[in-house]
Amino acid sequence: MTPPALTALRKQLKQQRASLSQQQQQRQSAQMIRQLQRSAPFRAARHIALYLPVRGEADPVKLRQHANPRQTFYLPVLSPYKPHGLVFVRWDKRTRFKNNRFNIPEPLIRRNQIKAAHSLDLVITPLLAFDPNGSRLGMGGGFYDRSFAFKQNRRYARKPHLTGMAYEFQRVEQLARQAWDVPLDAICTEAGVTVF
Repeated sequence: MTPPALTALRKQLKQQRASLSQQQQQRQSAQMIRQLQRSAPFRAARHIALYLPVRGEADPVKLRQHANPRQTFYLPVLSPYKPHGLVFVRWDKRTRFKNNRFNIPEPLIRRNQIKAAHSLDLVITPLLAFDPNGSRLGMGGGFYDRSFAFKQNRRYARKPHLTGMAYEFQRVEQLARQAWDVPLDAICTEAGVTVF
C-alpha cells in the first residue's frame, strides 16, 4: 500500500472503530476474552503484557479476571531510555497512572517493576488492521516493532508470543510488510483466534 492509501485506511478504520457503541465494544471484547482465555499461549504464560484501550480499541483488560495465581500482568510505557520504544511495567493494585504525551494512561515507572520485552511470555497488542499473513498495521509510531525487533532473529522468534486483538472488520486482504515490521504470531477477534 502507498503511504496515502495507508493514511486513508487508518482514517477509515479509526472511524469505523469509533462508531461502535459502548455495548458493542464490550460485547465483542468479551467474546475475544473468552477466546483468549482458552488459548494455549495464555494458559502457559506467566508474564503477560496487555494494553489499556483508547478510542474504541478492543479491550483486553478483563483477561486479568481469568488469570491463575502464577500469572503477572504488565502494561506498556513509552520508554524514557529508547526513542520510540516501550518498557513494560508490572500492573498490580499499587500501580499509579499518568497520561503520556498521546494522552494515554500508563503506569508510573518503578525500576524494580520493569520487565524486559524478551522476558515476557505473551503480549496482547493493539492494532488498526491485520492481514491473513500476520502483518499488523499500528498507529504509525513503530513502538511495538522497535520493542520486539529482536524477534526478527530466529533464535528469539518464539518468545514472547505476540497476539493482536481486534474486531473482525479490521481484517484486510493484504498489508505490505516492511523489513522492520514484526509480524504477529496470532490474532484474536470476536470470531476466534487465528495462529499464523
